[in-house]
Amino acid sequence: MISHHTPLGWWRSDGTAPTSVPAEASAILGDLSSSVAVLHGPTGTRVARGGSAGLGAQSNPPDALPLLAYLPPLQPSQIGSTAFLADHGLKYPYMTGAMANGIGSAEIVEAMSRAGMLGSFGAAGLSFQRVTLALDRLQANLGDRPFCVNLIHSPNEPAHEMALAELFLQRGIRLIEASAYLDLTPAVVRYRLAGLRRRADGAIESPNRIIAKVSRVEVATKFLSPAPDRIIQELLAARHISAEQAEFARFVPMCDDLTAEADSGGHTDNRPAITLLPTMTALRDRLQHQFRFAKVVRVGLAGGIATPASVAGAFALGASYVVTGSINQACVESGSSEAVRAMLAGAGQADVAMAPAADMFEMGVKVQVLKRGTMFAMRGQKLYDAYRANASWEAIPEAERVSIEKTILQRRFDEVWAETREFFSNRDPVQVTKAEANAKHKMALVFRWYLGLSSRWANAGESSRQLDYQVWCGPAMGAFNEWAKGSHLEAPANRTVVTVAQNLLVGACVHTRRIALRQQGIELPDEWFPLHPMTTEELAGRLE
Repeated sequence: MISHHTPLGWWRSDGTAPTSVPAEASAILGDLSSSVAVLHGPTGTRVARGGSAGLGAQSNPPDALPLLAYLPPLQPSQIGSTAFLADHGLKYPYMTGAMANGIGSAEIVEAMSRAGMLGSFGAAGLSFQRVTLALDRLQANLGDRPFCVNLIHSPNEPAHEMALAELFLQRGIRLIEASAYLDLTPAVVRYRLAGLRRRADGAIESPNRIIAKVSRVEVATKFLSPAPDRIIQELLAARHISAEQAEFARFVPMCDDLTAEADSGGHTDNRPAITLLPTMTALRDRLQHQFRFAKVVRVGLAGGIATPASVAGAFALGASYVVTGSINQACVESGSSEAVRAMLAGAGQADVAMAPAADMFEMGVKVQVLKRGTMFAMRGQKLYDAYRANASWEAIPEAERVSIEKTILQRRFDEVWAETREFFSNRDPVQVTKAEANAKHKMALVFRWYLGLSSRWANAGESSRQLDYQVWCGPAMGAFNEWAKGSHLEAPANRTVVTVAQNLLVGACVHTRRIALRQQGIELPDEWFPLHPMTTEELAGRLE
């Protein structure tokens, strides 16, 4: 509580009485639409809603009380970048990231859009036809409402990546989330530059917008700079862009928003958010000073966003917006299965591990996955170790081959290759040609069969393969479960993406208010701050 605190001024009631009753104080501090006064009177420290105040007044009205601290109204729409909200047509600076294989589902995207937030469809890992069907649904159901679609770096399937970029252009998709990029590719550059045009006022307009999710400075530098000339010339020669667009390219960065991806589920470098976000913001400032773009790229934060405190911390660090991931997979709208949602609901912060990535297997890239209740991480690593140590499947010692076939593949190698060959014959025939000429590549494709299907088995809830489930998950899942414990959000069936998002945003505002009071020298009891999860009905009264 307070002792010997010099008043800031005075406060006078407009009919609402100050209180120190915990439940009443909690309701006042949780009313984000009203100002809050912290007062000192004969019965100690109290809080009050509304009223009128004077700061530094020499003479107080006779019915006034000493004012110790003051909080203005604070709504979730106020804690991030207003430019981010305006550019994307949003109400709140909150985004659900694109979890691959449709885990970031059309249901999630639609729910977020209708609630004034941004959802990104998890197109990575899906066939061209599946992505097309998802776009049909999203465009029909959302119309002009905002939504985003993922374009992932596909070094092993550049033709598929380019086909998706072309599809997005043909369908008029105006916002993509570019993720897992190690370098810029013709596909992502083509998407960005294809719509460049000059407005009547002379400014260069870029209608094809990109939110780039990155964790490394060298990759962020590429997205915060103009497109490289070598790719521009390649696209120009292929007539994918016009000469005018090639000229305009030097006036715009490769992205409109940059998401600094800290320790997260899936592709991650396990970077700490508290150092990554300031680093990316400083990099943005240096490159903006160098290139003098007409619009400054905004920087958001992903990775570890799972509690009101982490959301408030992100905005306190200067994030323009926040992006959630792992916690959305545990929600009922996700493209995952009930079995996976139950596993995630029981996860702790230490129940994660790094495992080989299916899409970048040969490069040694890893993804962060759930390790509790599944042996995928260990089995995936065994496959990668065998790949690294041997030139072909036949070169692996016989005992190890038998173990891999029996325990991991659960089929003969040749049977898996026949299925894999048929898959790539339709999707990317070049891979088949390469594999038939290179035994090591053939082995990699077969091992990627396991890595790729393991996530699909999880999404489908294939019970016979539960020990092989690949469930992308970061430590944030455990933090969320700790926060949700004892509330209605503890049960997986009650977790919806909008309820979770609104709870995090409202809670972040309450947490921010608490920090603001500390900055004014005021410490109030923990029980006065409503940071526990609320129901949809309770939230309705807290949002503007």
